[in-house]
Amino acid sequence: MPNKILIKNKISQFKKRIEVSSDKSLSIRSVLLASQAVGKSKLSNLLESEDVLNALNTIKKLGIKYKKKGKIYEIHGKGLNGFEAKNNTVIDAGNSGTLGRLILGLLVKFEKKIKLVGDASLSKRDFSRVIGPLKNFGANIKSKGNFLPIIMQGTNFLRPIKYIENKGSAQCKSTVMLAALNTPGTTFIKAKKSRDHTERFFKNLNISMKLIKKKNYDLIEVKGLKQFDSFEYIIPGDISSSAFFIVLTALSNNSQIIIKNININESRIGIIKILKKMNCKILFKNKKVYKGEPTADIYVKSSKKIKPINCSSYLNSSAIDEFLLIFLCAAKANGVSKFRNLSELNKKESPRLDIAVKILKMMGIKVKRKKDNINIYGNQDLNLNGNFHIKNYQKDHRVAMTAVIAALSYGGNWKIEDVEESIKTSFPNFLKIIKKLGAKIN
Repeated sequence: MPNKILIKNKISQFKKRIEVSSDKSLSIRSVLLASQAVGKSKLSNLLESEDVLNALNTIKKLGIKYKKKGKIYEIHGKGLNGFEAKNNTVIDAGNSGTLGRLILGLLVKFEKKIKLVGDASLSKRDFSRVIGPLKNFGANIKSKGNFLPIIMQGTNFLRPIKYIENKGSAQCKSTVMLAALNTPGTTFIKAKKSRDHTERFFKNLNISMKLIKKKNYDLIEVKGLKQFDSFEYIIPGDISSSAFFIVLTALSNNSQIIIKNININESRIGIIKILKKMNCKILFKNKKVYKGEPTADIYVKSSKKIKPINCSSYLNSSAIDEFLLIFLCAAKANGVSKFRNLSELNKKESPRLDIAVKILKMMGIKVKRKKDNINIYGNQDLNLNGNFHIKNYQKDHRVAMTAVIAALSYGGNWKIEDVEESIKTSFPNFLKIIKKLGAKIN
């Protein structure tokens, strides 16, 4: 894969059936939970991206053995707090905020000092949201300004906590849930609605958890020190990876696509709900439920006329990773699309809201922004002819891939830097699939 790519032509019409990368959130969670289970877990179709490989390397450094047999990863868990490592062992989370935060939750009882580091992008992300509750459990954590590197030292004298998560962060909620596994007594969590993969995993593994769903938040109780058995799990396709091809199809002429076996968890399909409101033609086919997670094939057909949207902020958390793509659709809407309360976008791998505004303006799209709210003035006849150079975006994989979709959808001459370094963190075969659809990329 080249470190930069050139795109000079829109994609031609296509009609294809594809498979995308496995779900990254489920891949990382399955690896970490397998490390805490008792016995040998078998994980099939695990995403082999940089983030997930870092998760595997992390549990290996903490004394958990694994091996790959064909397409199955076998992980030999030692039960709760079964980690073994020397003092001052260094763990590298790379670019993954999910891995970086969740592993801290599992280390809350591990009494050796562990140093957590990450790449340049992750090192700029604020960890205060997890450092605070983990200290309340009793862990000793040292960092400068709540950024990586972090020195973590767990304790055998843990106490359950009451935790309020009011930002809609599944990572923070999950970190506390994982810390609760090793803590005596019951930990209480009141969490704003967000992705619920960890809750579904807990239920599937019969981990002692009580979940009460309210309109705007969930109440979660986790009883600690309850061992759970090893498991087998087949990871489905990733909705976030599918989103690039959903939007490409919607914006292309006379095209259709079927994306096979995708996780359509209600807390992840905000982009589908938003795009349908914008008149995009999307259907779920062959719906199933696998170990608590719903899956389906996603059928998409080109949209002749995209409508603007006044997007309800309650959809933000379930579409948070896909807003760059949603903005691309808004750029072609017949009218003004309005988005509110998007502060979480700037807390991702890069300041995505800032970068999105910059790219849209570069494309000639009028944007009005006030703090975390933006209005996008769409142009239904948008057709680009100029030169566009995408660089200095902190190697954020979603920025790089969104730029590819913009180039193939709207035309122009695009040069996109640092593609290899960015895409491999989550979707290594992205360009391969794009080329399968007929795109010409140099």
